[in-house]
Amino acid sequence: MFAIAWGGNEFTPLLVMYKSDHGLSGPVVDALLFAYVLGIVPALLIGGPLSDRFGRARLMRPAPAVAAIGSIILGLGADHVALLVIGRIGSGIALGLAMAVGSSWIKELSSPPFETDASGSRGARRSAMSLTAGLGIGAAMAGVLAQWAPLPATLPYLVNVALCVVATAWVVRAPETVVRAGAPGRLRDDLRIPAIGHRRFLRVVVPVAPWVFGSAAAAYAVLPTLLADEVGGLDIAYAALITLVTLASGFAIQSVARRIDRPDSARGSVVAIGFLAVGMGMGAWASSTLNPWVALAAGAVLGGGYGMALVAGLAEVGRIAGPKDLAGLTAVFYSLTYLGFAAPVVLALVHQVVPALTYPVLFGLGVLLAIASLAVVATEYRTRQITTADKVTP
Repeated sequence: MFAIAWGGNEFTPLLVMYKSDHGLSGPVVDALLFAYVLGIVPALLIGGPLSDRFGRARLMRPAPAVAAIGSIILGLGADHVALLVIGRIGSGIALGLAMAVGSSWIKELSSPPFETDASGSRGARRSAMSLTAGLGIGAAMAGVLAQWAPLPATLPYLVNVALCVVATAWVVRAPETVVRAGAPGRLRDDLRIPAIGHRRFLRVVVPVAPWVFGSAAAAYAVLPTLLADEVGGLDIAYAALITLVTLASGFAIQSVARRIDRPDSARGSVVAIGFLAVGMGMGAWASSTLNPWVALAAGAVLGGGYGMALVAGLAEVGRIAGPKDLAGLTAVFYSLTYLGFAAPVVLALVHQVVPALTYPVLFGLGVLLAIASLAVVATEYRTRQITTADKVTP
């Protein structure tokens, strides 16, 4: 999962390079950032239920190879938008499998009989931290290589290819956790996820999920572009730095998230929204003053919101889902989180169409949206702990 996430986010700090050195416009580059959602969402929605049917290993073991192919295509396509789109979709397919199948696999490996002393949220925390570490370190390394190493449009992707080769061999050692049914039913029935209609999923998970990557994208895709002329020629390195700061903050809060998240309340989600509201306010300040240090601080706060929202969402899914739809509901959750990656291109288009809606104003509107999300979550803040009976769906 770490290697695949590395490949999924190595593209982000290179956005500035594609604009300045390869002549791509802002909206096109932002659309390329979002393009890998076209691979993520189908892989999530189909891969998760398929792994419930055929097992985690069959779906997850090819994922690092798919990630490596995506990185190879990206490394060859710096001057070809079509190749960049294909490469991003390939990276997205691998990341979708890692998120839906890998997260479920880790949760099960973190539970009896594989681990007898595991806490209820340990699997969610391990999944989130693996992904966040890969997303952060991959972006940081790509930015450093693109800023100072030779072959800036190719070498960062080759590093990920090497990691994925190692990961392909490594994942073979992990044991299967799903026992296949002797006579499985219709595939169409496996793709149904009844737990989507659970009240707590609709009122606690759904309002927060798009903020997971919406906040991260606002920090490391929007702010570095706005400040590219303010950092003395180190625009790619600065983009990598703000990405690393954002995701390092998310990683740090994930390590203590189990002490914040509670099964009998929505405290984890409320804390996440608090970070997000403050972070969007700081984003408005940074985009108004064009101060690189303020932008870094905004990234750290938004990263805290990202990390807390990710762990809280995965923990809620783990409590809501039954054993037959864990991967499916995890897939739905991650699909909702990746809607947030549309934020940069939406903001760019809105600003282009209505110039009066400047980025400080748009970040300010983000504060209001966070408050609205908090109001929805508050309606289901205090609830009894979800029991096994709650997970039995018609």
